[in-house]
Amino acid sequence: MAIGDGPRGAAAVRTATPDDIPAIRAILAANGNDDPAGQLRGPDVVGPYVRHLVARHRAMVSDLPGTGVVAFGAVADVGLAWHLADLFVDPARLGRGIGRPLLTALYGGRQPRTTFASDDPRALPLYVRAGMAARWATLYLRGGPSAARLAGADPRARALEVVDADPDDLLALELAWTGADRSADRAYWTTMSGSDPFLVRDGDGPVAAGYGRDRQIGPAARALDRLVLRPGAEPVGPVLAAIARCIAQGETLDVTVPGPHAALPVLLELGLRVEDRDVYCAGPTDPVDAERLLPNGGLL
Repeated sequence: MAIGDGPRGAAAVRTATPDDIPAIRAILAANGNDDPAGQLRGPDVVGPYVRHLVARHRAMVSDLPGTGVVAFGAVADVGLAWHLADLFVDPARLGRGIGRPLLTALYGGRQPRTTFASDDPRALPLYVRAGMAARWATLYLRGGPSAARLAGADPRARALEVVDADPDDLLALELAWTGADRSADRAYWTTMSGSDPFLVRDGDGPVAAGYGRDRQIGPAARALDRLVLRPGAEPVGPVLAAIARCIAQGETLDVTVPGPHAALPVLLELGLRVEDRDVYCAGPTDPVDAERLLPNGGLL
């Protein structure tokens, strides 16, 4: 997440509307988080995501007189917390005090709060001042077919069954396992490009619920969008089985793994490499069990 901080600016913060989406996407592209208009490398993944934030969650923009939209942010109600999905400022406007008022307006008095802080040196101090603490590193891994074959061949994965799932069943399981009601995001998850809802089962029934999807970076690029694990279950096998499932539909797979997760060293040994990292922040309490979730950065 890119941010802007510094002396107070003159930007006015307001609720985002669908008419703002082209300007929002231009800001995301300027920060390297979207393709420039008319230059999509693959399926449009960012557009539906932004439209979902504007329609179903708390999305806001900052306007400068005579300039228009110069910043965008969104906070999503993820059931157990208010998650800062995005906070981006036009790079030409950084350091003008635009980021902090936007963040304040987005959160209001809502708690607990979560987000993923980028390596931008302004990000973490901003979130600490907003009442969050740095909890753990978040690693963005990428692997190919060879890593997936090894994952699928692991005895911990082979002992499990992976099957197609009804999205309503996934919602019910997440509610039962975590207490989070994610029904507001059901339509988005089921209409993502290449959406693949699935269940991982062990001898006791469902042990993990997840979604695979396409990535915008080009053909055959896939992502394990998120994976929720049953409390008390062995955590590594379901992750390996999910990775084997998702890579079967593409040539590369991206997956987000919390630093404390027991599967991380196993995945690195399989040959998945670290492409990027963030710092997961939460406060005043931490509602996330890092052993039970492979998150989506935007919607946790």
